[in-house]
Amino acid sequence: MIHLDTNFLVDLVTVGSPGGEKILAWLRAGKSVTTSAVAWSEFCNGPLSRAQKDAVFAVLDRNVKDFTWREAEEAARLFNFSGRRRGSHADCMIAAAAIVSGMPLATFNTADFERLVPFGLMLEG
Repeated sequence: MIHLDTNFLVDLVTVGSPGGEKILAWLRAGKSVTTSAVAWSEFCNGPLSRAQKDAVFAVLDRNVKDFTWREAEEAARLFNFSGRRRGSHADCMIAAAAIVSGMPLATFNTADFERLVPFGLMLEG
């Protein structure tokens, strides 16, 4: 299973996007995808239509991972260990959800997430 960052969710509603094509390739290869409640919330900020939101939810097979105290504590650990950078807490929360679930994170925003690899984040190639 592959954990999706918000930018991959956005690509699912963008015709011909590289992220949408990559997700389709993963699904054809028998892999499944999920996302965190944090990334889902960012995605739902839109703008997007109800039909677009429903379509992405269907691709995820309605699988949006809850953000619990485990993810919250992991996000705080990442935030503190990676320099407490202003504006990085949401990325730490998304990374924490992937780490706690043991899944690699697919993102186009590698610059902001590579710094979390030493703390346990796996990035999907």
